[in-house]
Amino acid sequence: MSDTPKKVNFKATLNLPKTAFPMKANLVQNEQQSTKRWDKLDLYNAIRKERAGSPKFVFHDGPPYANGAIHLGHLLNKVLKDFVVRTQTLAGKDCAYIPGWDCHGLPIEHKVMQDLGDKARQMQPIQIRRKCKTYAEKFVKQQMGQMKQLLTIADYDNPYLTMDPGFEQGVIEVFSALVEKGLVFRQLKPVHWSIDNQTALAEAELEYEDREDTSVFVIFDLTDDAKGGESRFDSIMIWTTTPWTLPANIAVAVHERYEYGVYQIGDRKVVLATELAEKVLAKEGFDDLQPIKTFKGSELIGLTYQHPFVNHTGKIVHAEYVTLEDGTGMVHTAPGHGVEDYQTGLREGLPIYCPVQGDGTFDDTAPDWLTGKSIWDGNPLVVDHLIASGHLFHTHKFMHSYPHDWRGKTPVIFRATEQWFIGVDKDFSSPAGQSTMRKLAMDYAANKIRFIPEWGRNRMRGMLESRPDWCISRQRSWGLPIPAFYPPEGTEGAPLLTAASVKAVAECFGQHGSDSWFVATPDQILATYDAASDPDAPAWVKDVELFQLHKARDTFDVWFESGSSWNACMRKRGLDKGDAGDGVTDLYLEGSDQHRGWFQHSLLPAIGVTGKPAFESVLTHGFMVDKDGKKMSKSLGNTLDVADLLKEFGADVCRWWVSRLNVENDIKVDHAFFKLAGEEYRKIRNTIRFLLSNLSDFDKETDKVKLTDKEATSIDAWAIGQLIKLSDKVTDCYANFNFRGASELLYNFCNDTLSAEYLVAVKDRLYCDAPGSLRRKRAQATVYRISTVLIRLLAPIMPHTADEAWRALEGDDAKCVHLMTFQDTSCMKQIPVSDQWDAVMKQRDGWMRELEKFRQANDLDNPLDLGLVLPARTEGADLSAFDPTDLADMCGISKVTVEGDTLQVIDLRDQPRCDRSWKR
Repeated sequence: MSDTPKKVNFKATLNLPKTAFPMKANLVQNEQQSTKRWDKLDLYNAIRKERAGSPKFVFHDGPPYANGAIHLGHLLNKVLKDFVVRTQTLAGKDCAYIPGWDCHGLPIEHKVMQDLGDKARQMQPIQIRRKCKTYAEKFVKQQMGQMKQLLTIADYDNPYLTMDPGFEQGVIEVFSALVEKGLVFRQLKPVHWSIDNQTALAEAELEYEDREDTSVFVIFDLTDDAKGGESRFDSIMIWTTTPWTLPANIAVAVHERYEYGVYQIGDRKVVLATELAEKVLAKEGFDDLQPIKTFKGSELIGLTYQHPFVNHTGKIVHAEYVTLEDGTGMVHTAPGHGVEDYQTGLREGLPIYCPVQGDGTFDDTAPDWLTGKSIWDGNPLVVDHLIASGHLFHTHKFMHSYPHDWRGKTPVIFRATEQWFIGVDKDFSSPAGQSTMRKLAMDYAANKIRFIPEWGRNRMRGMLESRPDWCISRQRSWGLPIPAFYPPEGTEGAPLLTAASVKAVAECFGQHGSDSWFVATPDQILATYDAASDPDAPAWVKDVELFQLHKARDTFDVWFESGSSWNACMRKRGLDKGDAGDGVTDLYLEGSDQHRGWFQHSLLPAIGVTGKPAFESVLTHGFMVDKDGKKMSKSLGNTLDVADLLKEFGADVCRWWVSRLNVENDIKVDHAFFKLAGEEYRKIRNTIRFLLSNLSDFDKETDKVKLTDKEATSIDAWAIGQLIKLSDKVTDCYANFNFRGASELLYNFCNDTLSAEYLVAVKDRLYCDAPGSLRRKRAQATVYRISTVLIRLLAPIMPHTADEAWRALEGDDAKCVHLMTFQDTSCMKQIPVSDQWDAVMKQRDGWMRELEKFRQANDLDNPLDLGLVLPARTEGADLSAFDPTDLADMCGISKVTVEGDTLQVIDLRDQPRCDRSWKR
């Protein structure tokens, strides 16, 4: 029989970590299981029930367009919104969140018409509308599924769709209130016009792109009457970048205070602004030409000229918008093709003439050689005609920024048509007294609405200050009809559009949907309308039968629909802020382009109807660009597919990536950035796993050790102090929508405070101390406290991982972490924490440097072969009050002795080593 002693299995004597929380996340598979579990729990409604009676946080979703799969912009926007919902509910608030979709409008109609091809010409509007509805429903369902894959929570069973009858009724109710206040009117006025789609467009539907166009400098000859007397000149020179608008020229604008000069050009004496003359005349080699005479623009006003190729005599007028930046100081004025020209035309009593038809061709009032031609073909024809008649001074091609239809990407024009408008400068009675929508909106934007980031305030004010009246009519089938009725043939009068008639249409749409406009007769639509009792009805209405009326063919600008969602969704569902029932919400959150889009178009109707804005705060984020800062597009091949990212990384990693972004500015995107987010996620996950794996034999009811004054200098007390600071700072970040700040704090806490400091210090206690020892239980109690706080703080950002960790901590039958609130750390604040810890941790960095220097110099691999002698009195701390074992553990060495007044590193290799802990 051998006397060789048995080899001791020291591993069996250790408290080895054990947990059901795996190291490998398998997010793609496991997130699906979480989603199923939350669906079974009916998580959204369970949270609402849990928060019933709590303070409300009212958050309203801006509706994405129901067209195509979600892209990176959706990922960013929807995840940020989910952060808001989850942080507010975890903060103990009742946060309803109704997802919405924008379903009407040109992009869907255009796609449906493309798919139908020639068949569309034989179809009635109602048939096309039904096709559009089916198309929208398809993409609402698809996008909703993809948003759920991002682990967002919302009332997905009851979304708001702008094409639903109840929502349509809510929009028409807003319109009725604006009509009642006298803010709606119809007028012949130049508007942005899409030739391809033959409809008016609003400013928010435009994108500006570079385009090459033709610049012309044209000479207009004065009439004989203007040439006589003291005038001493016979021509004027204008400049335009739209030669096709010259057939519509009615006047030339000058500035009465600018100086103009007479210049001899060939056999003509031509007038232009002296400040611009040198630059203009040099284009045709007239260098150093001096004026024959100079005078103020006021002397030109009232003179007349002969149009170079149209039988029309124009006149010279004053306009404040004339500048000396470009051109000649004499502005070609076509009231049918420009907003400023139009205003000048109204002031001067000029005709609002527009010879361009909806398809972009000239009508028969234009010269014969232009009739039937497109305006783009008309440009070179006009230039050729000016050359032939001797009226062209100079022409050249140039690049400039030009408005395009944001959907079709085709250039738009200004064209005068009869359209419906909301007057932003019309006086009306508001709770603040007589005012205008513009003044009230600008006041709220300047002083009362919170903008995050703050620069959004000036941007919104600038847009409100310069915006025109809101053109709300569109010439399309797929939209919400504008509820106006026109008199029968042979009857003259203004359209029927009163508060009462519009309310009747709202009731009809609420019951039957807006399709009823296309299938029902006027009297059926106006079933609840009584013309006899309507004081605002046009006189002719009382003399005809309602079935004789003609329904308007215009539909609403889709921005008016989504801009009325504060009423059509929030107010009608009783989800607005407070008890006033005015539709006001706490927060709107969208991309920064929505200052001119949804934010502005929600602000104006709400102010017009209630005198208040629809929101108290506005949070904006930037746009996605590639790693080189270029705009992302499929054509450039620099996009990333959201579905592919979810398959590769899982939703929690994608959400973590969003949390790390500085969303105030445009966001650079690259596949490598998602990989980096994945690496950070794994570090956090491994930290959580370490915490949980050391609690397998911990009973929170019987093992929760209280830290007394005696332990104020323990590393456990320090960790609790750091945890309290973390909780306070992260919840403050969440309350202020600073998700990047929150994720930075959480990552640093996991990676530095825990992994590099506290967990290093207590690892030996957790693994090697007796299972029931006080020191070990104290460490476990601290680890448990950290886990309960940390998991909840992470829950808004990585909901699946937090849920998985919470179940591993509390058991599968425990209350879902998303039904909880952030851990109240007030009781932890009673735990004594020495105020010397900050000084100790600062000095620790110096100790670690000395240890590393010694290790390198003596070729030591294992820091456990080292010890430290530390002076008792150091700057800001009395180390004699601290447990030397804690000090050694936090440095990852075997021993610390507190004595003397100098720091020394000790080589302990000659000391015996513990086979369990490997300490000397």
